[in-house]
Amino acid sequence: MALKPDDTVCFCFHVPLRKIENFCKVEKPKAASQISECLSAGTGCGWCVPMLRKIHGRLCGEYKPWWKKMDAEEDYHSAERDARDTEVDSQKYEQGRQKYLKVTGRKPPTQEECND
Repeated sequence: MALKPDDTVCFCFHVPLRKIENFCKVEKPKAASQISECLSAGTGCGWCVPMLRKIHGRLCGEYKPWWKKMDAEEDYHSAERDARDTEVDSQKYEQGRQKYLKVTGRKPPTQEECND
């Protein structure tokens, strides 16, 4: 089942799909990283970055500069993380994040960091 508008995409900063889609439709950011600049999504543990790119690509078109190299987070593959945003199950997506945090050793931001 696809993510629904009120399903969380960024668990660190509690950003739902609806907010990301609305931002993309209104602001039409050139790069997915601009979603992070405005909504903070993707700036915590990094789990949602590929999903932000997919949502951005679907609504705004794919943008990747020629000089961009893959980083460590992009090397992590899972069915949940690599699924299209319209095909991923919200529960499996959330569970996949837990596996990602365990495998990569990354930590989500603390409550204080979220409030900064």
